[in-house]
Amino acid sequence: MAEKVGFEPTDPVRSQLISNQSRSASSGTSPIISCSHLNQQVQVAGIISYNSTLNSLETNHNFSGSELPSVRLHFAIIIVMLYAGCSIPAPLLEQIKQKGELLVLTRNSATTYYEDRDGLAGFEYDLVQMFAQELGVKAKFIIPKRFDQTIPMLMRKEAHIAAAGLTVTPNRKTMVKFGPSYQKITQQLVYKQGNRRPKALKDTIGSIFEVVAGSSHEEQLLRQQDQIPELDWVANGELGSEELINLVWEQVLDYTVADSNEMSVNLRFYPELGVAFDLTQPEDLAWAFPHSEDSSLYDAARSFLHRAKLSGKLEQLMERYYGKTINIGFVGTNTFKFHSQNRLPQYIKLFQQAAKATQYDWRLIAAMGYQESHWDPKAISPTGVRGIMMLTQNTAKEVGVEDREDPKQSIMGGARYLRKIAKRLPKRISGEDRLWLSLAAYNIGYGHLEDARIITQRNGKNPDKWEDVQNFLPLLSQEQYYTKTKHGYARGREPVTYVENIRTYYNLLNWLGQRKIQQTEEKPWLPPISSTSAL
Repeated sequence: MAEKVGFEPTDPVRSQLISNQSRSASSGTSPIISCSHLNQQVQVAGIISYNSTLNSLETNHNFSGSELPSVRLHFAIIIVMLYAGCSIPAPLLEQIKQKGELLVLTRNSATTYYEDRDGLAGFEYDLVQMFAQELGVKAKFIIPKRFDQTIPMLMRKEAHIAAAGLTVTPNRKTMVKFGPSYQKITQQLVYKQGNRRPKALKDTIGSIFEVVAGSSHEEQLLRQQDQIPELDWVANGELGSEELINLVWEQVLDYTVADSNEMSVNLRFYPELGVAFDLTQPEDLAWAFPHSEDSSLYDAARSFLHRAKLSGKLEQLMERYYGKTINIGFVGTNTFKFHSQNRLPQYIKLFQQAAKATQYDWRLIAAMGYQESHWDPKAISPTGVRGIMMLTQNTAKEVGVEDREDPKQSIMGGARYLRKIAKRLPKRISGEDRLWLSLAAYNIGYGHLEDARIITQRNGKNPDKWEDVQNFLPLLSQEQYYTKTKHGYARGREPVTYVENIRTYYNLLNWLGQRKIQQTEEKPWLPPISSTSAL
């Protein structure tokens, strides 16, 4: 009877089922037949008619009665294994929808994901939120401790997708699967203006040159090293791109490499920096996915991005974060004089009314308005804030403003919001410190201000003094600090410049003798402060 061991059953339907299951197992894919399909075949074809099948086996193979129990047991085991093997997991997209959560790897930066005064923001954040909303799920963002951990975490399937401003490179394509490109960038060599501008990479030899470890910038330099063996740099695993940009601004570093979209944002805050040259031709940015035979999520993302391009939503998002913005940085005295004579007079009464309602000096509110919009009621920023006081939609709603472009509503709303922030500060903070801290929170958000105050205190300084807090606000853009805060990354240098500019504009208003424009005996309670004071 040895020839009967491992016999092939003659039932054609059952043979096909087992064969299909074997093929799917050998190829590493899920079985191509479902349990419900199996049940239908069992019921319709009658292939598991227990008695008839055993009779057929006994007749065709000349089994003796003593062998039938063994055949019955063998047959039962096959059926159990058949049903056990037909369990198929749902496609990944369906699993995500059932759980209601999309896990997204990203990073804190001005171009990806951060918290501003109106909540979470960032190009990648908004784009992912649009995708998650279309799927009917919530996006949960995961921020690796180091940028170079992003792709390894995705490969281990610790998230469904990586939306971190990733450049598509040949090396990365071997590790993850990239979706369609949603933006093109170039890699740029960054230096500080006033220093020698390099014309080629060979001009950086012997300098202090750092890039982010595990970045596409490091990959590019490694390729260039084949032609320039003496090319040298440091791959920094602790700091992000924006932090290295800041170190170039502070002249701690001579050079770094940044993507062009990062530079378009950061040049607003570091106008002294410059781009020496492009290291690459335009490269694609794309979302990344783990390599998998299940392409359901990938296909959904590809379809979403295609529709976002056709509808113009992607272009609108690009314009919001990377389009031209109002110049609210340093301006010349002559420009300020011009606007004071041609724009300010029509709004003085509105600034006075807002100041009276909130107990601020009208010149302070006017200085805020100039810093925000140059007193332009139709002003709008790339991020959607608008009006003279540049209110966000949520802030406008919070202070009862229905039309942000109405000068009266905007000015009153901005003053009320500043007062509301001031009331949240501890009562022990008074005088100018209370004012400057309130202004900083108006710009960056109250949560980030509190993070900076905590950092200030941890470093042995006074969290209630603007003079101390202003020195620690910029640390909110450094990974070693913002990863330990409640509200995460922020462009911490921006509120310092914001407060400094408002103080300067306030003093200029006094210096220009605005009492001649509006006849009043009111004396400003805010003491004059030198426009050259270091903040």
